[in-house]
Amino acid sequence: MSDEGDPIHSLVRLLTRLPGVGEKSARRIAYHVLGADPDYARALGETIATLSERVRRCASCGAYTSRVRCAICDDPRRTSELLCVVARPMDADAVERARVFQGRYHILHALLDPLGGVGPGEFPLQPLLDRVAREGVREVILATPPTVEGEATALYLAECFHAEGVAVTRIASGVPHGGELEFTDPITLGRAMEGRRTV
Repeated sequence: MSDEGDPIHSLVRLLTRLPGVGEKSARRIAYHVLGADPDYARALGETIATLSERVRRCASCGAYTSRVRCAICDDPRRTSELLCVVARPMDADAVERARVFQGRYHILHALLDPLGGVGPGEFPLQPLLDRVAREGVREVILATPPTVEGEATALYLAECFHAEGVAVTRIASGVPHGGELEFTDPITLGRAMEGRRTV
């Protein structure tokens, strides 16, 4: 018996398209929504349905916000001299959760990926260069992911900013807190050794 017309099946199929959600998790979410208060299900559906209409990219940094400029860009306590460049909004969120950075962010929404159709000609470099010049940024911190695309993007940006006379740093990568050395991959362990500092 086919369940193609079944609304639960339809919801499960849609939920499995979300990153990190397999069929088991999708079924658990679907049954949770069904068992919850109908007002909750309606509010959840309405929020998702109107999300793209109510959220935009910050005019300064590219973060998702409901305003023209996000709260971080509008915060006078944040210094404009430090600019952390990340690939995705969730990367900026991760840095924020560490509570150690008091500068501002620039979200690329892209990485150099020639095989994926993003070469230097398609890469959103100019808005970043314009912003650095306009806001008097003294140091650009490259926080792109430690992937082939992330490393290529970091090298490309470093060359561009060195040509402009702007200081460029790259976030360190190393052994995670609480991690065991025997389970750490060789590349991460090698970078941890290269990036060691005096204590």
